[in-house]
Amino acid sequence: MAVGIFDSGLGGLTVLNAAQSRLPDVDFLYYADSARAPYGVRDAEDIYNLTKAAVADMWDKGCDLVILACNTASAAALRRMQEEGLPEGKRVLGVFVPLIEALTERQWGDNSPPREVEVKHVALFATPATVSSRAFQRELAFRAIGVDVEAQACGGIVDAIEDGDMILAEALVRSHVDALQRKMPEPQAAILGCTHYPLMEKEFQAALGAGVKVFSQGTLVADSLADYLERHPDMKGSGKGGYFTTGDPARVSDRATQFLRREIRFQAA
Repeated sequence: MAVGIFDSGLGGLTVLNAAQSRLPDVDFLYYADSARAPYGVRDAEDIYNLTKAAVADMWDKGCDLVILACNTASAAALRRMQEEGLPEGKRVLGVFVPLIEALTERQWGDNSPPREVEVKHVALFATPATVSSRAFQRELAFRAIGVDVEAQACGGIVDAIEDGDMILAEALVRSHVDALQRKMPEPQAAILGCTHYPLMEKEFQAALGAGVKVFSQGTLVADSLADYLERHPDMKGSGKGGYFTTGDPARVSDRATQFLRREIRFQAA
């Protein structure tokens, strides 16, 4: 068994990398549904069905705990999967929780009424599907009041990163930040609501300006996972992890190696 990390493509490797650094003694199984990526342009029902099928495959491969390291899947599938019930001894967690905790400075289990928070103007950069779901705004509203969230659907960035075209990705970042700032000229904080986007964090920060606090997910999710596993050590699993993809393993391996700048070898899921 190993802790599972799922993404539609390679973006979740940013979460995996942070988790491996934070938890070197934990085995991880990374699963990329590359054959059907990106999820961000699919409808909610399609995303839910694809995510549910991938997670079931990861359970079959020995994972008890699966992290949806894909904001689109977290937005469209996580709550529904949890409400419909999970197999005994299995858990699925998403990547929104650590972001909400960081932004509101309160633990997820804190069920007290929503309260005022310091940050009032938040920019959210995410895939079209994540933006249309309004999942981030919904979860934030449970915990904070008076926060204005302006969301920008960032079409094209994920495709450019997956194709290794970082010049195009940088140009798209500048374009999407410009579009956001026409709607919200002075955000106090920015959420990078896609696990691909940490690779462009410097570009987002440069485009937004030094006065905007940028929240990225890798370290936040890794710290949250470490806390969860400390409270639930039985979910760590044992045995070897690995890298699986529904796409072409050779091509995905090459892209992943470029992505993390260390050798990664995928096998067919």
